Amino acid sequence: MRKVRSDFHESCDMSCEDYAATPSFSIDYRQNCFLKDGEPFRYISGSIHYSRIPRVYWKDRLLKMYMAGLNAIQTYVPWNFHEPVPGQYDFSGDRDLEHFLQLCQDIGLLVIMRPGPYICAEWDMGGLPSWLLRKKDIVLRSSDPDYIAAVDKWMGKLLPIINHYLYQNGGPIITVQVENEYGSYFACDYNYMRHLSQLFRSYLGEEVVLFTTDGAGVGYLKCGSLQGIYATVDFGPGSNVTAAFAAQRHAEPRGPLVNSEFYTGWLDHWGKKHSVIPTAAVVKSLNEILQVGANVNLYMFIGGTNFGYWNGANSPYGPQPTSYDYDASLTEAGDLTKKYFAIREVISMYKEIPEGILPPSTPKFAYGQVQMKKLKTVSESLDLISVSGPVKTLYPPTFTEMNQGLVFNLTLGADFLSNWTVYSLNIDEAVQQGLLSASSRFISTSSRFATSPPTVLSPPTFYAGSFIIPNGIPDLPQDTYIQFPNWRKGQVWINGFNVGRYWPSRGPQVTLFVPAHLLSTSVQNNITVLELEASPCSSGSCTVEFTDTPIINATVKSTGLYKRGPADFWSRTILD
Repeated sequence: MRKVRSDFHESCDMSCEDYAATPSFSIDYRQNCFLKDGEPFRYISGSIHYSRIPRVYWKDRLLKMYMAGLNAIQTYVPWNFHEPVPGQYDFSGDRDLEHFLQLCQDIGLLVIMRPGPYICAEWDMGGLPSWLLRKKDIVLRSSDPDYIAAVDKWMGKLLPIINHYLYQNGGPIITVQVENEYGSYFACDYNYMRHLSQLFRSYLGEEVVLFTTDGAGVGYLKCGSLQGIYATVDFGPGSNVTAAFAAQRHAEPRGPLVNSEFYTGWLDHWGKKHSVIPTAAVVKSLNEILQVGANVNLYMFIGGTNFGYWNGANSPYGPQPTSYDYDASLTEAGDLTKKYFAIREVISMYKEIPEGILPPSTPKFAYGQVQMKKLKTVSESLDLISVSGPVKTLYPPTFTEMNQGLVFNLTLGADFLSNWTVYSLNIDEAVQQGLLSASSRFISTSSRFATSPPTVLSPPTFYAGSFIIPNGIPDLPQDTYIQFPNWRKGQVWINGFNVGRYWPSRGPQVTLFVPAHLLSTSVQNNITVLELEASPCSSGSCTVEFTDTPIINATVKSTGLYKRGPADFWSRTILD
């Protein structure tokens, strides 16, 4: 395909003065571009969140991004993913940030780092640890002394890691974002942003390119930008590219044009239709952005999965499902899409696409139905899953006070509910140790097939089942999807791993992605389900089913409480 000469070459004179051999990355305000080792540089990047993808698949996803023609990736660092309790840090396994960064470098991808402390990302509490709320009057994302003290301590752990992987230190990180879309937050605390700027500089040095990201409107940039930190904008397909970058020019009269979040898709909510952004709209706007010589990050290039309890929510309260597929270029499971190849075609008009073999979509396997049996209700299991025993109180304490998450009194109609007996639960640990199955007498259930979902609600109850994958079949185990015929709402664990929430009675997500590394061919695979509302087991077929086809766009049953849709690009809450 014929290469297109963009304004990038016109605005960035290729004859730059020689620089020293030491790696460098900077902003050239005279030529309105980035300089990489003294040469004009434009990044075409894609977002990938390592926290939403199993470590075993990081290389596969990064290779696919590289083979699409990207020269950089962008990623968030969720604070609560690495510091679940104060002072206890976890950078192992799927949380091994340094391994992820090293993979990026080995593959040939630069990194745009977004360390927060707040990240949004439709991630639980926007990445902020819930234990911050133990101080009831704390003002998050502000110069509140208690919040700042916690941020300083966390950044004292994180920023030295980032420093080691900066481009000028031989690593892949070329730019580092400060906070995230702060211009959309009510506080507008310049002292907070100044503190973060000084904090980042103290650990990362004066040479690193720090940047902010805000909506493409002057109003957002007013509180989101700060002198000394390069201001960028974000906007999606169908936006007026000229007007959007004019907003950036209001804050940055000179320097490179940057869209830090160009939306290839959009997020989903339980009870709302699956969001789809047409490929034609994406490639049209992407071409317009590249035509004017701008730098761009495609958000998301691959969305991944909100395993466990990590899915966030928007305001007014609209929770995200377990899937973070995002209608992105690569599916939740890393599969290639028509959108992927269309974007690759546009990129090829502006830069060379790497030669080599494009990794294929991973195979999927339908393991079929698995019979489930009732274990115990949650109430009957309290001796196994409660970590602190009962607490009697007039009104319920917050989840944070119980090392869990409720923040208000509960009402029935207009009446406050009082005289509570409260238990703090650690279900994950009980499931991982097999305590529920070991202590339970399996309760037989009817084998008749249900003709309709159960209509009567029942107490939250645990169910268990198991299945064997034959070890004589080549290439097993493979990725799969689990679905819950006629189940209502709950949580599922496979071999002790918390796969996430299911809610097929609400939709649009019906199946949950199960990566192959969770499964075994040498021992039986155990499934634990916590059904919160009603299972089909008392009146019909008590099974879950593994299929090779995802369903994330099913008919939905909505409460009508959440009114926003994919066109409402600036509707996201400041605290997820």
